[in-house]
Amino acid sequence: MKKVKFILVALVAMFTTTAMAQATYTDAENNKYEFQKHWFLNLQGGAQYTLGEAKFKDLISPNVQLGLGYQFSPVFGVRLQANAWQSKGGWNGYGSPALTENYKFKYVAPGLDFMFNLSNLFCGWNPNRVFNVTAFLGGGANIAFDNDEVNEIGQTLKNKSQYELEYLWDGTKVRPYGRAGIDLGFKLSDAVQLVVEGNANILSDHYNSKKAENPDWYFNALVGLKINLGKSFTKTPPPVVVPEPEPVVEPEPVVEPEPVVEKIEPLRRDIFFTINSTVIVEKEQQKLQDIIDYMNKYPQAKVQIDGYADAGTGNDRINDRLAAQRADVVVKALQDKGIAADRISYGSHGSRVQPFAENDLNRVSICIANAE
Repeated sequence: MKKVKFILVALVAMFTTTAMAQATYTDAENNKYEFQKHWFLNLQGGAQYTLGEAKFKDLISPNVQLGLGYQFSPVFGVRLQANAWQSKGGWNGYGSPALTENYKFKYVAPGLDFMFNLSNLFCGWNPNRVFNVTAFLGGGANIAFDNDEVNEIGQTLKNKSQYELEYLWDGTKVRPYGRAGIDLGFKLSDAVQLVVEGNANILSDHYNSKKAENPDWYFNALVGLKINLGKSFTKTPPPVVVPEPEPVVEPEPVVEPEPVVEKIEPLRRDIFFTINSTVIVEKEQQKLQDIIDYMNKYPQAKVQIDGYADAGTGNDRINDRLAAQRADVVVKALQDKGIAADRISYGSHGSRVQPFAENDLNRVSICIANAE
């Protein structure tokens, strides 16, 4: 009686703790999240191991589980689930002469689980957390049926006076069970988790038709999805800060503008060359003509020409020569078109200066004409 009271007190304390658990979260961008109570659905499949005396592989059978739950708080939820398919039993090398037998039977086990999200309990609720650990404790009714295989084996052994299965049963049997387990949840989206579950189930000694004078057990390993039915949280963005209105400034007295002197904008043209070349190709000729037209339009204008080579090829000796020749060929082309030498300045920088981020564009002569 004392143990029962202790368990009840512990459950009440746990429920109280989970009900008071943190239900809001603020991320690094000041978005505020608030937990919402919601339903969820579990769809899982995997394998069961029924504890027994046979070889391990002979006691493995398929298993499925369907669950519908409700999350009351970030930590506490309940789940109504049905675990079903098949259990196995048997023994290996028992008695004299040694007997080895294996058999299977079917079951469906509806039950109720109390679920506790340990990640939220100990680390605080975070709707963006990728991995969550949930423990659960529950129980229900195991409805077992289709036990024909072991009945046939038991009758044969009894007829031969070799062995008697004292807890042999047929028809449909309903027995209470208890269970506990762990869910490992991996977030796929706000509504869906990939869940890996392991659970252990305990029943009376009569479950597998063999008398062992200790409870029968089966263990399930399951993989599946947990799907939230509805929103599990609301998200509120940070408040928008409205700037203070600008003060009203009285207009200044109107002043007649002074005559506007036309400003002559300088002209820049980048004449590009191919690799290891100092020839002005046809598609660059128009740029050269633009400079000539500008210089003819503004007789006071002067032009600065700087030659470059790309750092990605060659070496300093080669690149110094190429850069100087690229400047010279533009100077000569301008002079051939009647631009006086005293209006032209030029220089070269080899590959020590790279005016462009893209390597190939640095095979260039940069021409800037200015009439100011």
